[in-house]
Amino acid sequence: MSSTLLDLRGFSVSYGPVEALHQVDLQVRQGEIVTVIGPNGAGKTTLLGAAMGLLPSSGELHLAGQRVPRPSVEKLVSLGVSLVPEKRELFGEMSVEDNLLLGGFARWRRGDRTQAERMREVFAIFPRLQERRSQMAATLSGGERQMLAIGRALMAKPRLLMLDEPSLGLAPLIVREVLQVVKSLRELGVSVLLIEQNARAALQVADRAYVLEMGAVALQGDADALLHDRRIVETYLGIGGAKAA
Repeated sequence: MSSTLLDLRGFSVSYGPVEALHQVDLQVRQGEIVTVIGPNGAGKTTLLGAAMGLLPSSGELHLAGQRVPRPSVEKLVSLGVSLVPEKRELFGEMSVEDNLLLGGFARWRRGDRTQAERMREVFAIFPRLQERRSQMAATLSGGERQMLAIGRALMAKPRLLMLDEPSLGLAPLIVREVLQVVKSLRELGVSVLLIEQNARAALQVADRAYVLEMGAVALQGDADALLHDRRIVETYLGIGGAKAA
């Protein structure tokens, strides 16, 4: 069994007196895609924000066996973690190429001068970005913007890529294309923690899954088993999912 890359233990987040995340235990192993599904307001985005050091949390976060006492964005980026936020947060008035270069800036600042090589790798994954390398990010389609957001995160050569709702606002055909790319990242040695509202799509690409309800883990297991679990089918996959199961 591959070793654990991300290990959250008793992970909790509160907004004032309101606990948004309660005692979550979650693991992502090396080379694994793990998805977290659940209803709106379950705490999925809060989980990613806290795991990236964007929100204060209690509990323990371990990365590759090393405890990170006070998680911060800077610390986690330096340890090989990248986040693609739900809103993508691209620089619209900058070109595709410049957005990508910004993704590798932290490594450049530490003396890494392999940006050109990494950009070639990103263009191999997303040929459409190479075609549009001089185009302003604001002029891209929704699917292309999502590809650019993922490509920019990959420029940092992460060991762990955290994705928040990559299918949001995209046409079904583009969702399939984006998630197939996510699935292929394992071959590059990148582990993925995927937050996704489209439960069926997420379970089809993931190895394991956690179901988050009201800030706590309600269910977990192999993604394929959960894809055919009656509770998941009836709650998250709808009538079509029930027929398929």
